[in-house]
Amino acid sequence: MKHQLDFEKPITELQKKLDDLRAHPEKHSLGISFEEEIQIIEKKLEETRRQVFLNLTPWQRVQLARHQRRPYTMDYLQHTFTDFQELHGDRLFAEDRAMVCGFAKLGEHRVLVIGTQKGRDTKENILRNFGSAHPEGYRKALRLMRLANKFGLPIITLIDTAGAYPGVAAEERHIAEAIAVNLREMTLLEVPIIATVIGEGGSGGALGIGVADRVLILENAYYSVISPEGCAAILWKDRSNAAKAAAALRITAKDLLELKLVDEIVPEPLGGAHTDPAAIAATLRTHLLKHLEEVMTLPVADRLKMRYAKFRAHGHFTEREDAVGEMKSAKKTKAAAAVAA
Repeated sequence: MKHQLDFEKPITELQKKLDDLRAHPEKHSLGISFEEEIQIIEKKLEETRRQVFLNLTPWQRVQLARHQRRPYTMDYLQHTFTDFQELHGDRLFAEDRAMVCGFAKLGEHRVLVIGTQKGRDTKENILRNFGSAHPEGYRKALRLMRLANKFGLPIITLIDTAGAYPGVAAEERHIAEAIAVNLREMTLLEVPIIATVIGEGGSGGALGIGVADRVLILENAYYSVISPEGCAAILWKDRSNAAKAAAALRITAKDLLELKLVDEIVPEPLGGAHTDPAAIAATLRTHLLKHLEEVMTLPVADRLKMRYAKFRAHGHFTEREDAVGEMKSAKKTKAAAAVAA
């Protein structure tokens, strides 16, 4: 199997055995019939597949989110949406191929679609900058979001990026400012906004098109302030602890739903979105339409208040009673020392 992940090996071995038996039926066991042996292997294959994919660790889900055969934004534009017309350029500096933008139809609704796009080979990855947008990508997205707002068209964003481009060129053209302006302006747009994390949701690069009335996430996608490797390099000084970091960060769809950072999980076919692109495209269309039609019924003023409150509520924290007591005691001691001095 091309692009096989380590935890997929038991499935691959059984599938190979099944394919080999079908190609060479004379190799089957003499004790049972050919059809019975096929059924036994098929049953074992299905059980193994379910056992593996229903008990994935956070790190294994990260690996699935990065799978090279996983559907990207352009794939969903072909199968989830219709009549897509791409628009280019930020009218300030250049065209950014890592950020795909254009008008399309979702069901009967005319919408603006914005998404980050990766490449499948070296040539395309260079063209798409590995899915990491420059400042001009975010400024292009904002230009078209303002256009959609002017004509009353809902906005759909598809997030799949390890993060915004961190290079010198991006810093020179003010990548942080471009993302910050998007965050501010997306809270003020009057049209409905639905965001979906379809693969990787990395840091500000994802959030730059992620401020929305509803935030959805595919079952095996992840959304995080930092990559597991980056977190491991900071906390443990060793990127090999990425699996430990992925668990500690709580970046999986299930964790994010429990933390109220996303609104719904979009289920994937067993084995990941790449195993049945047509099915996940249809499922995503159903979920997008449901949320879009719900949000469209809300008055504009109420929608804006709810969107603002939604993101203001992120980042809860608690204080331990003993820690609070220690802090107060320390403050009193310092105050007494200051009076004595």
